[in-house]
Amino acid sequence: MYKLRMFNMKWQLLNYFLISSVITVSGIYIVLEYYEKELSSWEFRLWFAFAILVVSLSVGFIATRRWQRKVDELHVAMLELSKGNFSVRIDMEPVEPFLYLYDAFNSMATSIEERVQLMQKLGEAEAIRDQELTESAVMEERRRLARDLHDTVSQELFAIHMSASSLPKILERNPAAAPALMNQLIEMSHHAQKQMRGLISQLRPIELKDMSLQEALEKWFPEYCRTHELQGQLDVSLPEIISEAIEHQFFLIIQEGLANVIKHASAKQVRLAIYEREHQYVLQLQDDGQGFERRDIPSASHGLSTMRERAQKLGGEVEIDSKLGSGTRVRVRIPRFSGHSGGKQE
Repeated sequence: MYKLRMFNMKWQLLNYFLISSVITVSGIYIVLEYYEKELSSWEFRLWFAFAILVVSLSVGFIATRRWQRKVDELHVAMLELSKGNFSVRIDMEPVEPFLYLYDAFNSMATSIEERVQLMQKLGEAEAIRDQELTESAVMEERRRLARDLHDTVSQELFAIHMSASSLPKILERNPAAAPALMNQLIEMSHHAQKQMRGLISQLRPIELKDMSLQEALEKWFPEYCRTHELQGQLDVSLPEIISEAIEHQFFLIIQEGLANVIKHASAKQVRLAIYEREHQYVLQLQDDGQGFERRDIPSASHGLSTMRERAQKLGGEVEIDSKLGSGTRVRVRIPRFSGHSGGKQE
């Protein structure tokens, strides 16, 4: 089929050359046969050559104009396709020298249109799914904050209210017991304030933005520890620039881990270390808190499951070591591929 189309195109070109040649030869024959005497005049020869040239150019102009129109039609269709008009098609005649080009273009345009439609449908479905996931995550976060408020601040405030309500009666019946109750109220209010600061810091977490992970931690970690009355030790040793994805997930894991320390550990000291090994990036968060038994922590614990999910996104894993009275150590390992640092792009 391709050879037949090429054959058709070549023969159309040869037809134009044949017509031009026939006209030229016929003109020469007529002049030689009937105007032999006039050939001795240079003016006649000049006019004859000019006539032959005009006829040849006329035939060439007719041929090139027709073919130029076909090329322009293809060019315009390609421009429309490049501008996003994926429905553009070229009408083809039964006998068409550009038939194979037009057919190939129409097939390509149809394929592109179908793929773009499919991509659009997939994009819409993904957008809807992401919206549903975002809404679900927001609702889950609201439920988690509601639980945290109920389990911490709300109970503390209720206890403060009950103690404050009983204070007038104690002052009336047993004034000597009032100072102890006042100290208890001060301690409970301080603890409630500490819990509230922790929840607010979770609602307003710092973002990396244009900072590296080390720069963000040097700014945020000491302030976070002071806010929650912790003695913090930071040790970040990353000779190479790591990818933004790893930095982002590490930072979110650190925030989640420290929130768990504040909420559950009753710790006084916390140590955060990030370093490289030959094939791994390692993040280690260790506290001197009360620790826990693994069987006492539900497998679906929100904080631990979130950290695991973030590590697994990067092909990593989370290891948790804890004993009652001996604190907790969280170690996150992310694969490191040699020869590829995945640094930030400028």
